[in-house]
Amino acid sequence: MTPEQLSSVFVAALTDLVSEGVVDLPDGVPSQVLVERPKVKEHGDYATNVALQLGKRAGLNPRDLATMLAERLTEHPGVSSVEVAGPGFLNVRVAAGAQGALAADVVRAGEGYGTSDTNAGRSINLEFISANPTGPLHLGHTRWAAVGDAIARVLEATGATVTREFYINDRGAQMDKFGASLMARAHGEEPPEDGYHGEYVHELAARVVAESPTILELSPADQLAQFRDVGYHIQLTEQRTELEEMNTHFDVWFSEHSLHESDAFERGFARLKELGHIFEQDGATWMRTTDFGDDKDRVLVRSNGELTYFASDTAYYVDKRERGFDPCIYLLGSDHHGYVGRLSAMAACVGDTPGEQLQVLIGQMVKIMQNGEELKLSKRAGTIVTLRELIDLIGVDPLRYTLIRYPVDSPLTLDVAEMTSKSNDNPVYYVQYAHARLASIMRNAADLGVLVDVDAFDPTQLSTDREGDLLRALAEYPRVVARAAELREPHRVSRYLEDTASMFHKFYDTCRVLPQGDEETTDQHRARLVLVSATRQVLANGLALLGVGSPERM
Repeated sequence: MTPEQLSSVFVAALTDLVSEGVVDLPDGVPSQVLVERPKVKEHGDYATNVALQLGKRAGLNPRDLATMLAERLTEHPGVSSVEVAGPGFLNVRVAAGAQGALAADVVRAGEGYGTSDTNAGRSINLEFISANPTGPLHLGHTRWAAVGDAIARVLEATGATVTREFYINDRGAQMDKFGASLMARAHGEEPPEDGYHGEYVHELAARVVAESPTILELSPADQLAQFRDVGYHIQLTEQRTELEEMNTHFDVWFSEHSLHESDAFERGFARLKELGHIFEQDGATWMRTTDFGDDKDRVLVRSNGELTYFASDTAYYVDKRERGFDPCIYLLGSDHHGYVGRLSAMAACVGDTPGEQLQVLIGQMVKIMQNGEELKLSKRAGTIVTLRELIDLIGVDPLRYTLIRYPVDSPLTLDVAEMTSKSNDNPVYYVQYAHARLASIMRNAADLGVLVDVDAFDPTQLSTDREGDLLRALAEYPRVVARAAELREPHRVSRYLEDTASMFHKFYDTCRVLPQGDEETTDQHRARLVLVSATRQVLANGLALLGVGSPERM
C-alpha cells in the first residue's frame, strides 16, 4: 500500500462519516489526506494529523474524530492496526500482505512506476542555457546543463510536455569580434585586444580554413564575414555535441539573430500598447514596469532607434507565450539575480502573472577543486574551465549526479577526487553499486532457475522489519517525483535514491534472498526476489530521471 492509496482510504472513511450524518464538514471532504512516515519507528508505518486539522471545522474534539476514523480504517483489509495518539494523531500499521503487494505493483509498472498525470496537458518551456557561440561551453553552463535537464525529466514524469530551449546569443558586436579573432589567427596574427583568445581560437581558425580553402583569397570584408559565419556554425555544432554527450538534449536552439529578423518586436510592442503599458518620452520608447513593482521604467527603443536588450527579452517572452507555453521557466545564474524583478514586471505588463506564466530560478556558482586548488583556468579556452574538460576529467555520470544532488540556490564546492572515487563515500557510486548488486542478484536467480513471478508470490512473506522499511521506501518514490516536479528540485530524487540504496543494503545484510547449496527454493525466497526486482526498478527509474546510467555490473 502506497501513501497515496492510504490517503484514499482516509478520504473514503471521511466520506462515509459525512454521508451517514455522523460528521459535518461544511467545507466538504478533502480530496486527499497527507500521510507521512513517522520519525519514530514505534509509531507505525504511517501517521497523519488529519483529525487535528478537521476537528474544529467538524465541531468535534480532534481525538474523538480520530477515534471514529480509526474504527473505520481497521475495517480495511490493507490496514493491520490504527492507534490514536496524543490530542488526535493517527498512527497506522499496514497489513503485511498489502504492504508486500507493492513490490509486485512496482514490477508490473516497470519504467512507468513513479510517473503520474499531474501535469498532463501542460506545455512547458524550459530555457536553461543562454550562451555565446563564440567559444566552448564552460563551468558556468555546466550546473544548469545537468539540473535544467533533470527538471525537464521530472516534469515529464508528471505528464507535462516540456520543450528544452537553448538561447543562442548570436547577435551584436561580439560576433564581429569573434570573426576578426579567427581571421587574425588564420593570418598568424594576434587577435584584437577586445577579441577572443585561447588555444581554441587557433584550432577553430584552422578548421574554418580547412572547410573553406579559398577563404584567405577573399577581400578583408568578405573574409571577416565568412570566418564569423563558418566559425559560428562549427562552434555551435561543438556545443550541441558536448551537451548531447552530457545527456542534455535541447529541442529548440533559438537564435537571437532570428528574433530580430522576425516580426517578434512588432508583436510584443503591440501587446504592450494594447494593455497600455508602453509610452514615448525624450524620443525613446519605454515600458511602464514601475506599475508592477520595478524600481524604474525600462527603455525598449533608444532615441537613436536602437533596440535594447530588454526589448529582446520582452519580444522573446511574448514569442514563447504565443507558441503556447505556460509556464515559461527561466534558469539563470546568480549574476542575474537583479534581473528577476524586471522580468517579472515585464510579464505583468504583457498581461501575465509572475510566478505562474513566468517562473525564474536562480542558480549559485560552482567551484571545482583538485589537489586542494580551485580549477579556474582552461588551457584551451584561456578562461574558465570548459565543459569538455570537466567531462574528460570527471565523467558524465558523476558530474551530472553531483551537480544535481544539491539545491541550486546554494553555492557549491566540489572535489574531483571525491566525485571520481569508487567508494561508498561517493553518492553516485553508492547508488549505482546498489543497482549493480541488485542486477547481480537477478542474474544469479536466473542461473538457479528462480524466476520473478508477481502473480504467484506470497506478499505476506515480506514481514520482517528490514523488508517493511524497504517496501515503505519504494512506496515513497511517486511522491518524491511529484514533489521534485512541483518545486523544480530534482535533488530530492538523488537524496531519495541514496536513502533507498541504504535501505536495500541493510535488507540484504539480514535477509537472504536466494537458496544456498541444496536448499529448496521457498515462498520467502520468491517473495524476496520480487522485492529485489522492484528495488532495482525504482533505482533505475530514479537514475534515469537524473540522466545517469544504471550499470548492471561494477
